[in-house]
Amino acid sequence: MHVEPRQGRETAREYALRQLKENIISLQLEPGSMVSENEVAAQLGISRTPVREALIELSRVNIVEILPQKGSRIMLIDYALVEESRFLRLVLEREVAKVLCTMEEIPDLSFLEEIIRLQSFYIEHSNPEKLLELDNQFHALLFQLANKVQCYGWMIEGLTIHFDRVRAMSLNAIKDIKIVNDHQAIAEAIKQRDAELAGQLMEEHLSRYKIDESAIREKYPTYFR
Repeated sequence: MHVEPRQGRETAREYALRQLKENIISLQLEPGSMVSENEVAAQLGISRTPVREALIELSRVNIVEILPQKGSRIMLIDYALVEESRFLRLVLEREVAKVLCTMEEIPDLSFLEEIIRLQSFYIEHSNPEKLLELDNQFHALLFQLANKVQCYGWMIEGLTIHFDRVRAMSLNAIKDIKIVNDHQAIAEAIKQRDAELAGQLMEEHLSRYKIDESAIREKYPTYFR
C-alpha cells in the first residue's frame, strides 16, 4: 500500500478513506485482496477505529466487502457497477461541458491547455499514474470553471470509484491512449462555444472504457467477477 502524508485539517477517518480509495483505484490494493485494519492503521500511523469507519463507508458503495471475524476484501470489478458509475459521471460532466459553452463570459481555458500539454509529455514518457492524476485535474477544473465545485465533490464521494478503477487499468492496458486527443477536442468545443459538440465529445470520452474492455480483461483476467 502506497502511503502519502496526511493533509492539514484532515481527520483520521478522512485520511484513511482517501488513502484507501487512492490505493484501490491505483490497484495497489488489488481486486480480491484482503485488507487488515491493523496493518492499514500501522502504515498510516492512526488507530484502528478511523480505518474501520473508512472501510464501512467503502462497503456502502460495494467496493469493499466486510467479512466478520476475517477482515475486509477489495471487491472484484463488477462491470454493472462500472456502468452505473460512468452514467453518474456522464450526466453531470456532459452538462458541465454545456454550461461552460453558454456562460456569459468565455472561461479562461489556459490551465486546461497546460494540463493537456503535460499529459502529452507523460504519454511520451509512459507514466500512467501521472496521466490519471492529470486526468482527474482536467475534469475537476471543468467543474471549477463552471462554478460547480460542490457537484464535483459529491460525485467523487460516491459510486465513481468503480469507474475510476477501470480508468486506471485502461491507462496501463491500452497502447493507443486517446485521452489527450479527447481533452483537446473537448477544450476546443468549449472555446468555440459549441454546447452540443462538447456534450457529445464528453460522452465519447467517458465511454471509451467499453471499447477498451477486452484489452483490460486480457491484462487483468483475475480482477473481474
